[in-house]
Amino acid sequence: MATGRTDPERRENIITSALDLIAEEGVAGTSHRKVAARAGVPLGSMTYHFADMDELLREAFTRFTSSIVTVFEERLGAATTPGQAREAVADLIHHLSSGNQRELVLTHELYTLAARKPTYRELTREWMRRSRRALERHFDPATARQLDALIEGLSIHRALDTEPHERALTLEAIIRITSTGSGPGAQTAARPDA
Repeated sequence: MATGRTDPERRENIITSALDLIAEEGVAGTSHRKVAARAGVPLGSMTYHFADMDELLREAFTRFTSSIVTVFEERLGAATTPGQAREAVADLIHHLSSGNQRELVLTHELYTLAARKPTYRELTREWMRRSRRALERHFDPATARQLDALIEGLSIHRALDTEPHERALTLEAIIRITSTGSGPGAQTAARPDA
């Protein structure tokens, strides 16, 4: 049987198990013992890989935020025109709110930690910086900041609403924000393809 020293996948398995537990039971319901049981590893592996629960939570949420940023980068990286960038933002909002309860819960659990603990606040700030950098490929920094907040807010509202709004309304909000900016994607166009 592989030990923590020879099993490079064990640490990743522990992180994945921690995220799954957080999504199911919240941060308050997640412990080293529960994560070890979920990951199928000895409890001693937990302290071998992570000094304490905070270190495990930081690693898990860092992985989670990186996965969301990757979605931002992929969708926005494919856009070559301002209209395509607007469409990519609308796609992001609808993708992030498409019923993935795990992502929704993990986002809220991280926000709750960030509201209470400065180390998690810095993690969320880094997440926002990276998301905005992806948006700034197409929009000036002020517009990217507004779009980042719009993506976050509309994703949450769409995910929790019993009758989420249609994509056309999402695109209309994006056009309103981007038509007033001054960056490369901020054209004063009334059409999404402009």
